[in-house]
Amino acid sequence: MIKPDRTSIVSELQYQGGGLHQATRTVPEEVPIAFSYGGSTHAVMMATPADLEDFAIGFSLAEGIIADVTDVLAVEPWKAGDGIDVQVTLRDAEAEALRVRRRRMVGPVGCGLCGIESIEQASRVVPSVVDVHLQLEPSDIQAAVEALTLQQDLNRQTHAVHGAGFFIPGEGLLAVREDVGRHNALDKLAGAVLRAGRRGDEGAVVVTSRLSVEMVQKAAALGCPVLIAISGPTALAIRTAETAGMTLIGIARGQDFEIFTRTDRLKTGASSHVA
Repeated sequence: MIKPDRTSIVSELQYQGGGLHQATRTVPEEVPIAFSYGGSTHAVMMATPADLEDFAIGFSLAEGIIADVTDVLAVEPWKAGDGIDVQVTLRDAEAEALRVRRRRMVGPVGCGLCGIESIEQASRVVPSVVDVHLQLEPSDIQAAVEALTLQQDLNRQTHAVHGAGFFIPGEGLLAVREDVGRHNALDKLAGAVLRAGRRGDEGAVVVTSRLSVEMVQKAAALGCPVLIAISGPTALAIRTAETAGMTLIGIARGQDFEIFTRTDRLKTGASSHVA
């Protein structure tokens, strides 16, 4: 078992006041992290080597390998060369379902990417959150973004990682996770929420990145009805959120934000409803 460093200190030259100065900077580590099930590697991600149990649970959920944290019996990270091999032990039913899924992936492909599984994953149907009746005040949006910023310890050291938080009205942020990759941060957050015994429909996910379709897919897999970001969404992310019945909020800065889908979850008096 291992506990790798999240950061390193490097030497640099800083250009300030018209001149160069010798200095040091704290930077985040980035290593290959493999997720292995039943001894076979399923995927390798470049990520910050922290919160690996959360990462394994959240990744497994987002990929449809598990439906609940109880489907995982054990998570064991091991050193593997320059990276980390995270060995995930599943319950028998989930392990067999994954073996069947892998067998179906074997065969001739001609899409020019990385197999038919990649195309299916890119356009897969996301879980519906249409019937989740979470309500947020406009002040909750500002509070969620501000709290996430304040609790990003790794980003405060490095200024080089994304953050994802889970905000519950009346309680604040349940958890914050950080990573060099925005998708990884959200996977880690999902794992943290499930391991804390909470449900995705209890609150909103808030992230420091743009809203790509993968972020919508991962939030929906958690069962979260509201996704908030400091940046904007892609067109596909908006269409996917509409299909899932998710409230998508972007450009959340200060007291201002933009609502792209399902405005009825915001207590603003807006009557528009896109489901």
